[in-house]
Amino acid sequence: MTPPSVLDLNAYLMYAVGKAARRRLTERLAAHNLRLWHLTVMALVADMGPQMKTLLAARLDMNTSDLVKVVNDLVKTGHVVCTRDRDDRRKVLVRLAPGGRAFLDRLNADIAATDDDVLAPLSGDERRVLASLLRRVHRHLDPDPADAGAAALGQRQAPST
Repeated sequence: MTPPSVLDLNAYLMYAVGKAARRRLTERLAAHNLRLWHLTVMALVADMGPQMKTLLAARLDMNTSDLVKVVNDLVKTGHVVCTRDRDDRRKVLVRLAPGGRAFLDRLNADIAATDDDVLAPLSGDERRVLASLLRRVHRHLDPDPADAGAAALGQRQAPST
């Protein structure tokens, strides 16, 4: 049972809802033999184009050796490929494999069922307002740590919203 007094704490509510949503999302991803980091890496590469592993790790605030394991998993499953940069052969870029975009689109459609489950009590308008507010809080708490590094490396940066 949740103590009634903590229901007045937004931080607690975000934690509890986030925990439930993450559990459902984890189950949905596991059905595809994926974890949350796999989805995150594929989405970032899809959104921003080919990325060096070091930049991916910085953008995701992730240990580089952990990122390499995730990328290797995605290479083995055929969702991403690693290729040499045409201009600088020393650089290895992670990009979506042929069919990777279609797979990610199908995966996102499947994951949308998780949103529907978690947000079932909200109307469409309420969901849009909630999403807007959550994005604003997310931008406040989680600025991209790699923006300066990306600019120095000549990589595309995330579009500002």
